[in-house]
Amino acid sequence: MIARYSRPAMAKVWSDESKLARWLEVELAALDAWAELGIVPARDVADIRARAAVPSPALMAQLEEATHHDVAAFVDAVAMELGASGRWFHYGLTSSDVLDTALALQVKEAGALVAAGVERALAAVLDRAEEHRETVMMGRTHGIHAEPTTFGLKLAGWAFELDRTRSRLAAALERMRVGKLSGAVGTYSATDPELERMTCERLGLEPAHASTQVVSRDRHAELLTTFALAASSLERFAVEIRHLARTEVAEVEEPFQHGQKGSSAMPHKRNPIVAERICGLARVVRSAALVGLENVALWHERDISHSSAERVVIPDAFLALDYMLDRFAWLVEGLRVREDRMRANLAASYETFFSQRLLLALVEEGLPRDDAYRIVQGLSARSLEERRPLRDLAREDETVQGRLAAGGLEDIFQLAAFTRHADAIFDRVRVLDGKEAAVHA
Repeated sequence: MIARYSRPAMAKVWSDESKLARWLEVELAALDAWAELGIVPARDVADIRARAAVPSPALMAQLEEATHHDVAAFVDAVAMELGASGRWFHYGLTSSDVLDTALALQVKEAGALVAAGVERALAAVLDRAEEHRETVMMGRTHGIHAEPTTFGLKLAGWAFELDRTRSRLAAALERMRVGKLSGAVGTYSATDPELERMTCERLGLEPAHASTQVVSRDRHAELLTTFALAASSLERFAVEIRHLARTEVAEVEEPFQHGQKGSSAMPHKRNPIVAERICGLARVVRSAALVGLENVALWHERDISHSSAERVVIPDAFLALDYMLDRFAWLVEGLRVREDRMRANLAASYETFFSQRLLLALVEEGLPRDDAYRIVQGLSARSLEERRPLRDLAREDETVQGRLAAGGLEDIFQLAAFTRHADAIFDRVRVLDGKEAAVHA
């Protein structure tokens, strides 16, 4: 991922320096386990620990020109400084023992950053949902005015989706928290199951129940598809913000900072650029999921067709999603909500959004449903064409007058009817911050 969309903490996790440090961490943990098993002399392990240093990426690049093998170059680079004790470095291990176990450590560290990003995004949405739980706005289906809702209820739906993201992420990260030191084809021919258990325990990982030369890639595919779902949710929210920010709607507006320019040519422009950026990066994250799925099927006990692709898509997916979560939280926290425009857009429907309530009232008074539907449909069309409130036209209609008394007609046209159950939904929302027990309506 380019620096423009990389945050420092996440970029550090996926840096070459961090990767090599994790490789060394795995190697040293394995040596500690070998010493405890009595295979490698403890004094040699202590000597290795005292001398071993993470090689520089520049040295690694130099050595790899000759070896054409990154782990072999790494072993050579570290062993240079170890003297006679260096013969034990990488003892019994195959490259994937180091690579897959170290990758699990990187995923664990990077996953904590993503999880924190989800928590911040969820907290921002919950705060704004509570703030606007009674801010009435037009609900739209097919892009057309439907019935009123509240901005808070819209955000409540986002909150539950983020909560599902939180649950899926936790499960996928837990299934990635595995290491393997089972050797060339997973049979422990040069290692020992107890070595694997002890090494993984030292690293805070679980040993894979069974592995070939690699950890099965369904785990990695699950993680990347979980990221794709998370990114798609963020895109859904961002698309909604973009639609609501359109000039013709103008119900929300992205934060616009002092000195910011919306266009190099048009000074009046204030564009939803952050929401658009989230939408664009969602495509990048989703593409990584496809690579993850294609990496599941490897030849026999393994090939390396997955390796080159993973070096790109796993770091990039983490970097992109981390950035998206940060920008989304920032966007929600500073989003300008224009309640005046929400009221104006409600008024622009001339009360036609009461059509279902009028229809049901006529049915309740004995009118056949299709007859009632056609009457209300005609009145609604006239309302929009003549720019007159549906209530006024209903008062003038003989059939409606014959079925509904004046008081009953007024009861139909009450805006509060659309939000009278909002509290029931918000009772469920409060569960998300862990302060209340679940409410089942």
